[in-house]
Amino acid sequence: MAGKSPFPADRYQHGSHFLRRQSRRSARQAKLADGDGLYLLIQPNGNEFWRFRYRFAGIEKMLAIGPFPAVSLSDARRKRDDARKSLTEGVGPSVQKKLNRIAAETAARNTFGLIVAEFLSNQEANGASPVTLAKNKWLLEDLAKPLKNRPITEITPAEILDLLKRIERSGRRKIARRLRSIMGAVFRLAVVTLRAANDPTQALQGALLRPNTKPRAAIIDEQKFGELLRAIDGFDGWPTIKAALKFAALTFARPSEVRGAKRAEVNFEKPVWRIPAPPNSESLWAPAQVRKRPPRRTVAGDVGPAMSRS
Repeated sequence: MAGKSPFPADRYQHGSHFLRRQSRRSARQAKLADGDGLYLLIQPNGNEFWRFRYRFAGIEKMLAIGPFPAVSLSDARRKRDDARKSLTEGVGPSVQKKLNRIAAETAARNTFGLIVAEFLSNQEANGASPVTLAKNKWLLEDLAKPLKNRPITEITPAEILDLLKRIERSGRRKIARRLRSIMGAVFRLAVVTLRAANDPTQALQGALLRPNTKPRAAIIDEQKFGELLRAIDGFDGWPTIKAALKFAALTFARPSEVRGAKRAEVNFEKPVWRIPAPPNSESLWAPAQVRKRPPRRTVAGDVGPAMSRS
């Protein structure tokens, strides 16, 4: 029967001592058999190693299991049983051991920092703005630095939560939530490239506190709204900023839409500014209260940083 030994476990130490003396006298190796191909190899210098002898494809082979007593008798028997199971599945134990070693080395090389570098490189190749790249790099390389050298497959939800809670306790609740989100994108990249089995950040949904927000009341008084328009008209800062403020007041568009506006989106003849639709939604349009002749560059040509893009 697999795992059955002719020697009780408590007699291995005594048998090992006896065979060690015999091996030293004869200057030859000695073997202490356990059963089902497992034996303890005792060398003349006193070193002892577990070995498993088996036959695969008609050829007798030997599998090194480990040194004794670092590898106990029970561990050696378990590894022998695992090797015998591999044989029944048509896989040589030596081949399986090599595959396990390669898998462990590959997992050790697939660290969180390595996946982060690939993620940021993909974002840059996809045309992410320098500001977005710098922010994500700060989040992933600075705030998440404790995870940089950790194998991606060994990072647990509890480990990530501890990191996020430390940021949260410093008063940066919004940053903690943003970091969880961007880390989730990194883990999803690892999952789709077969370097991780799951995204541990998914288990943290609802675990973080909501950011502290300060409501800002809208201007509903006509007189105060007029004061705002006069303040915009009297703004003496950067001309592009002044043009953007005027454009926002004329169209009532979101700040992000104003910043990303492109000249090609505005029909100066009608006049209508058609805002590109997000995925799976309809496009929006807003009346562009501009002159029908092409306006000055600072008013329409450079309303937002994206205006210069095609």
